[in-house]
Amino acid sequence: MKLNLNKPLLFFDLETTGTDIVHDRIVEIAMLKLMPNGNQEMKVLRVNPEMPIPPEATKVHGITNDDVRNEPPFKALARGIADFMAGCDLAGFNSNRFDLPLLAEELMRAGLELDLKQRKLIDVLTIFHRMEPRTLTAAYRFYCQKELTDAHSAAADTQATFEVLQAQLDHYPELPNDMAALDEFCGSGRTLDLVGRIVLNEAGVPTFNFGKHKGKPVADVLRQEPSYYSWMMNGDFSLYTKKMMTSIYLSLKQK
Repeated sequence: MKLNLNKPLLFFDLETTGTDIVHDRIVEIAMLKLMPNGNQEMKVLRVNPEMPIPPEATKVHGITNDDVRNEPPFKALARGIADFMAGCDLAGFNSNRFDLPLLAEELMRAGLELDLKQRKLIDVLTIFHRMEPRTLTAAYRFYCQKELTDAHSAAADTQATFEVLQAQLDHYPELPNDMAALDEFCGSGRTLDLVGRIVLNEAGVPTFNFGKHKGKPVADVLRQEPSYYSWMMNGDFSLYTKKMMTSIYLSLKQK
């Protein structure tokens, strides 16, 4: 089924040094931009992570330290990546939980911000898990009747994710062919800081989703325990989590 788009939809996939959102870095990014008229544009960029790639990461994606030794660091590519993503809704496979938070961290380290307010976030893995809990390779086989022969290559995974979403819309008539509705289906609107530390509760209030204050509104905690803000700012939290905390903290100061 052709995707019903009113703005460009950008599928993307990252290969990284590991799975830690805060400390790991990108070694490859693939981006497939799908235009409302059906035109497509693919970009694949290798990145020098400016840190060693652990052998266990290389076993997954096949990218070695020698492969990226002469590639530019992310900060040299950041502006071009941000410009290519401008005006696009975003889609990926496990992107809301991993790729998107890590990409936001890399952009912020480069002095850029990934503005998500006007974007819809489509996570094909969320749709898949809610419909048919499996992996991307199995999803490709199940929905597209194809074998994913180059799994863990960013370009192959990105292309497969695009094809799987199209096939999911064909397979499940109840799924809406609309990015706003798919964004709601994927639940991305309830996570404020991308990694799930701060979420919206049923009343739409920013709420802690971890630690001793789990389930409590952030504003209430900051009023009763102002030092908690400083603890988080100095803690091992993602830059985007700290950004959300600062936004809430400053809004309380202005009241």
